Amino acid sequence: MSLPSPARLARAWSRPRVFGALTLAGLVLGALLGLLARTSGQQWLASTLETVGSVFTTLLQFTVVPLVFTAIVVGISSLRGLGGARTAARLGGRTVAWFAATSVIAVAIGLAIGLIGRPGEGTRLQADPATVDKLASRTPGSWSQILQDLVPENLFSAFADGNVLQVVFVAVLVGVAAYVLGERAAPFVTLTRSVFDVVQKVVGWIVRLAPIGVLGLIGNAFATYGTGFVAPLLSLVVAVYVGCLLVLFGVYPLLLRTVGRVSPRRFFAVTWPTLQFAFVSRSSGASLPMSRKAAVDLGVEPGYAAFAVPLGSTTKMDGCAAIYPAIATIFIAHISGIQLAVWQYVVIALVAVFGALATAGTTGWFTMLTLTMGAIGLPPEVIAVGVAIVYGIDPIMDMIRTATNVAGQVVVPTLVARQEGLLDDEVARGERPAPDVASADSPAQRADAELSAAQT
Repeated sequence: MSLPSPARLARAWSRPRVFGALTLAGLVLGALLGLLARTSGQQWLASTLETVGSVFTTLLQFTVVPLVFTAIVVGISSLRGLGGARTAARLGGRTVAWFAATSVIAVAIGLAIGLIGRPGEGTRLQADPATVDKLASRTPGSWSQILQDLVPENLFSAFADGNVLQVVFVAVLVGVAAYVLGERAAPFVTLTRSVFDVVQKVVGWIVRLAPIGVLGLIGNAFATYGTGFVAPLLSLVVAVYVGCLLVLFGVYPLLLRTVGRVSPRRFFAVTWPTLQFAFVSRSSGASLPMSRKAAVDLGVEPGYAAFAVPLGSTTKMDGCAAIYPAIATIFIAHISGIQLAVWQYVVIALVAVFGALATAGTTGWFTMLTLTMGAIGLPPEVIAVGVAIVYGIDPIMDMIRTATNVAGQVVVPTLVARQEGLLDDEVARGERPAPDVASADSPAQRADAELSAAQT
């Protein structure tokens, strides 16, 4: 009996159901190995788990900057195939409007959970002094700091420093310039699209390592903290998960059914592997190729998906920028013995809507949380101690936050595509396969790709 070929094994590994089962197995096995390392004192095992998780995270992070830049430039350029400047402006405006509207809903749910569940009330916790000192070196979120950090000192510093917010700013400028120049910028856009395809391929290879990566990430968490690392903060963890799950399985399906006229069951069938990867990787940027493909597989016009999904991957953060800051701010106020006034709850909602750009990058939760607490006037010492207290369990909450973020980044393009007549109902219902997104970034390019496929 011959053994399966490596190519066959790779194809089997990549199948959604197999990949999902392997990821879940990695999650469970990682937790067991982490507990074993902690209870038995096996330092080599704990060190191995930490190394595996760290390498996987580093692989994801080094692809984020080139992926975001090329995706946004290609996405803005792709709008040319959907109509003139007015069409592009209308699509962009409607997309941003839906981003804001769903953020309002998400932060309202976060505030409601905080007011009803009152997480942290009656609890008194002390922060680890070492963690307070570590976080003290980081710049807290502020509106002036966001504006100062928006524009890089030079074109290359944003890429060298990995400042995703600045990369987004540069990418938007370059993308708009390429759109305006049209044919004169065609060689540059073609090169950028090629780089984007190359980066997507690399990310695809990294994505296949997710079952191994999550084993290391979860294993390291359990090896470091054990089973009791969430006990003192259980009310916060539960509140965040409840808020995110309500948005993920309540708000989004309702909008898809009523506005998008897309079956929620179909939506989750298409996006489930993407949501799983987002959950374990904790990175919207690294999930971008899968998110974009999921949107196209739901019938969204590829050219519009190429614009909206990358934009959403850096600005559409219902989990990190809306639900979490609302609940965490209320929690920190409660454990500090502070009762918030009505105006402070209003400010929390406003910050969630207008501060979404501050979440760009892999550390957006820190910026949004400190920005929110500073905006409602909490004392600096309360902010410092509060952030230090929640810091240790942030990875556990970041998993569900990122999955919620990514789901919203697919939902909004689907809603806008329906309203703009850019949704293919046959693809949305699963009656016809979606076009290949690797090269089909506009209607004309998609037609060429389909014609070539038919001829071959």
